This record gives sequence, structure tokens and C-alpha cells, in this order.
Amino acid sequence: MATYRIERVGNLIQEKLGALIVAGKIKDPRVDPFLSITRVRVSRDLSTADVYVSSYKSEGGLAKGVAGLQSAAGFIQGVLAGEIRVFKTPKLRFHADSGVREGFEIIQKIETLEREAAASGAAGDASAAGNGAE
Repeated sequence: MATYRIERVGNLIQEKLGALIVAGKIKDPRVDPFLSITRVRVSRDLSTADVYVSSYKSEGGLAKGVAGLQSAAGFIQGVLAGEIRVFKTPKLRFHADSGVREGFEIIQKIETLEREAAASGAAGDASAAGNGAE
């Protein structure tokens, strides 16, 4: 099957599933509107789709969200079947993708270190200026 078709189906699943989550159409309380679909990998025969989910919240919230999505997979596949035109809707498998959250935490740590370095540099400059005045 053509690679562009596989990618197009993956992109459609990502778009439609993201819209379902944001709209709150998945009634499982574990599925948080802050979940985002980072990527979808569709098999060459379009039989399965691995959906990678991320969240800015804690790792526990992400795990619960993935479990909620997996339990609602049948409902989601039914909705997707009506919205995307394929012979057979791929079976959805959800996976936690903690890369976005980890990247966000690393950026926060770097910014904290930069602020601390700037503060200690300013304090060092002030003490050096005070020592030179004697």
C-alpha cells in the first residue's frame, strides 16, 4: 500500500481522535481534555494503529488517561469508522508518550538553573565591587 495513504490515515485518526478528546465525547472520567495525541503509527495493512498519547500533567494522570482511552477503544473505533473512509477501521492500541512532559520538565530545570546562575553572578559582582572599594 502507498506510504502516503498510510500517513494520511494516521493523520486523520490523530485529528479526529484529538477532536473527540477536546470535545469531551469520551465519557470515561480518566480521559482528561489535557491529553494530546502526539503521533499515530498505522500498520502497512491498515489493521492496527498505535496511538501515542501525552499529557502535561503527572505520569499517573497519563497512565490513567491511556487506560481510559484503551477501555473506550471500541467506541472510538466506531466513531472513526463513520468519519474516515477506509474499508476497515484500524484496531487502536494506546501507548503513553512521556517525551513531551519530560521535555517540558527539562526546560523548566534549565530555566531554574539559568535564574540561579544569574542571581549568583549578580551577587558575585556586588561582592567583587564591594571588595574593590576598600
